Amino acid sequence: MAFRGEMGSTGIARPIVVYGTPVLHRPCRPVTEFDDGLRALIDDMFASMYEADGVGLAANQIGVDARVFVFDCPDADDVNQVGHVVNPTLVLPDLPRELDDDSEGCLSVPGEHADLARPALASVTGVTMTGEPVRYDGTGMLARCFQHETDHLDGTVYVDRLSKRIRKKVLKAAGLPTEAPSR
Repeated sequence: MAFRGEMGSTGIARPIVVYGTPVLHRPCRPVTEFDDGLRALIDDMFASMYEADGVGLAANQIGVDARVFVFDCPDADDVNQVGHVVNPTLVLPDLPRELDDDSEGCLSVPGEHADLARPALASVTGVTMTGEPVRYDGTGMLARCFQHETDHLDGTVYVDRLSKRIRKKVLKAAGLPTEAPSR
């Protein structure tokens, strides 16, 4: 099914890969080519995220080894923010940080959620699909989304941040392998 992307273009929804798929468990490669292929990837990522009812999606969640993520997510004021970041760098507040301990889920661990404390504020810097510098500042769920998607690009799925017991419980409930492949 085709969906309208961030810039009004059309993308095609691709299947979401699940925990245990090797591309999810290793750092993604930086993007070096800013061309029509990157634009098509970002359009497909938006389509895939919307088809799966997600609020964020990293490229490796559709099997692509590239440091890109998209989002359409509410902030702490319940205002939806929409965008994409290529080659993102996560920026967190200095210590001590206020933590938000809330339920988190992932399209690559379908149907399951677990409480996970993350900093309540987060920013990402990077570039757009055309190579222009970009910075997004997030609060609430948007801050969580930035951290979650950047983790994906670094080869970490949110369940990897849970205790071993909780991680195994969540993965078993999702019908997924309880151990990630070695990097």
